[in-house]
Amino acid sequence: MLTTVAFPAQAGAAAAAAPASAPAVATPASPRAVAAPASPRVRGFAHWVAEPTPAAVPILRARVRAVLAGWPVSAEVADVLLMAVSELAGNVVQHAAAGGRMRVGLAFDGGRLRLEVADRGARPPLLPDPAAEVDPDAESGRGLLIVQLLAAEAGGELRVVADEFGTAVRVFLPVT
Repeated sequence: MLTTVAFPAQAGAAAAAAPASAPAVATPASPRAVAAPASPRVRGFAHWVAEPTPAAVPILRARVRAVLAGWPVSAEVADVLLMAVSELAGNVVQHAAAGGRMRVGLAFDGGRLRLEVADRGARPPLLPDPAAEVDPDAESGRGLLIVQLLAAEAGGELRVVADEFGTAVRVFLPVT
């Protein structure tokens, strides 16, 4: 089961509300509408709740992609967020307790994006030290490091927040 809630305020309203299976296509009202720059105060929010199953990961990725297509976000920033949602949702699938829920939120407020992937897990993941040696034979355990390095390279950051409601991994990126 996947539940979607989207609150786009300006740009991307049609794209954010479109289901994952339908491509987000906007038809401009006039040729002038195509060339008009996006408002610097565009805001939007989308939130999904899913069972932490492997099938949910590509669906969440597609929904994040559809929302990002409607926001004034560069392809590079969108790629970082798409990689992040795949890695972080995959971690929840791998480590979540049976019967739990995964929450994914995407927020855009002017010049900053926030992606949050959360579950009810009580034990927060440890952020890897980017300077530490990585075992070249390991088959897993690099997802958070990859997301952390990509976010830092894009001028953003990764944070882990744990409280009585669970654990959330947040990726903050400036819009470029």
